[in-house]
Amino acid sequence: MMRLPARSSLLILLPIFVASTAQAHTETGNVGGFLSGVMHPITGWDHVIAMVAVGLWGAFLGRPAIWLLPITFPLVMAIGGAAGVVGIPLPHVETGIALSAIVLGIVVALALRPPLWVAVIIVGIFAVFHGHAHGTELPSAANPFAYATGFVLATGCLHILGIVFGLLAKWPAGRVLVRVGGAAIALTGGAFLFGIA
Repeated sequence: MMRLPARSSLLILLPIFVASTAQAHTETGNVGGFLSGVMHPITGWDHVIAMVAVGLWGAFLGRPAIWLLPITFPLVMAIGGAAGVVGIPLPHVETGIALSAIVLGIVVALALRPPLWVAVIIVGIFAVFHGHAHGTELPSAANPFAYATGFVLATGCLHILGIVFGLLAKWPAGRVLVRVGGAAIALTGGAFLFGIA
């Protein structure tokens, strides 16, 4: 008997996470709820490669970077997101996002192992740009809380994808593959920077 109210509560809360804009407003550029938030990072390849690169670099560096970099990114991303929500301008957001892929790809490709605090600062700086891009869309969301939850979860999943790929670096052939992956991320970031992709 106790399970029925819990299930009912979940069903009541479900629309909060899947809310989207009404059909009449699809031309206005408004974004929806949870699913729209999930889709924002995973449909923009510039976001995808940079967020995968964070996890990849963390795995490549090993502990504690394997968990610290992917935790730092969304925490600092929230600061950039808040700046976007309140309308604080951040120049060259798209350039910063492209540069994040280039720089993070290069550090993996070259197998660079800076001190942990340097890696955290690098990831944090780029997280501000990604967060700002998400935050500027947040005020127009039909459900800002659900939208924000969606893009944070999607970001975490992309970091995990990078970590899983980065764990291949434990083996010599995998290490080469990870470094090649880093180079591919950097080249793709360059394509975004110069408008090729």
